[in-house]
Amino acid sequence: QVQLVESGGGLVQNGGSLRLSCIASGSDFSIHTMNWYRQVPGKQRELVAGTIGGGGLNYADFVKGRFTLFRDVAENAVYLQMNGLKPEDTAVYYCHAEIFTGRSSTGWNTLSDYWGQGTQVTVSS
Repeated sequence: QVQLVESGGGLVQNGGSLRLSCIASGSDFSIHTMNWYRQVPGKQRELVAGTIGGGGLNYADFVKGRFTLFRDVAENAVYLQMNGLKPEDTAVYYCHAEIFTGRSSTGWNTLSDYWGQGTQVTVSS
């Protein structure tokens, strides 16, 4: 069983910074991609930033130049450094990962989606 554990949310003033952390734990798995999404009440969950297969990074236009994603492959972790926070960044932020499980002699058998529990980020004006 694989779990994603998030931390780092909180209350910050307009223009402030926060750093979110997400660590995958469990046994016998391999991470394909790790991403951060966010959601506000009444709206769909949206991608904030994430890794692309092959090591690339992908950012939503609304965070480019303000947020930076760091991936620590050895620690099965991903971090989101959020600078220049705005009140419209207020949301619950979710860690998401595509993870391989079920190792066999020919490789991995299953690719599944995993979600963290979410962490609240509130930016006051």
